[in-house]
Amino acid sequence: MSLTFYWYPKCGTCRNAKKWLDAHQLTYKEIHIVEHPPSRDELQQFFEKSGLELKKFFNTSGQKYRELGMKDKMSTATEDELLELLASDGMLIKRPLVTDGEKVTVGFKEEEYEKMWL
Repeated sequence: MSLTFYWYPKCGTCRNAKKWLDAHQLTYKEIHIVEHPPSRDELQQFFEKSGLELKKFFNTSGQKYRELGMKDKMSTATEDELLELLASDGMLIKRPLVTDGEKVTVGFKEEEYEKMWL
């Protein structure tokens, strides 16, 4: 199983997730989420396959989220508008984002990684 690991190297949570993947000897392709954010279509696929609410894909603790006033926009924006916003700036996307093409995890929780990726 080959994973795609979207991450931001300065993010502590991302570094912890990377250590976990390495410790479990999982193969992955790493992609810098800010330099190469997933496209709108990729994000839509991740969203659909994850079973999560779209708002779970937003980095709600990030500066960009606050700058754009996303908290207020979340309830009124359409799914399409939210996906476009996510695709426009990798800093808006909750990270790390991991996928094998079928399953998706957003953020890092060890228990969730054990269930999904082992």
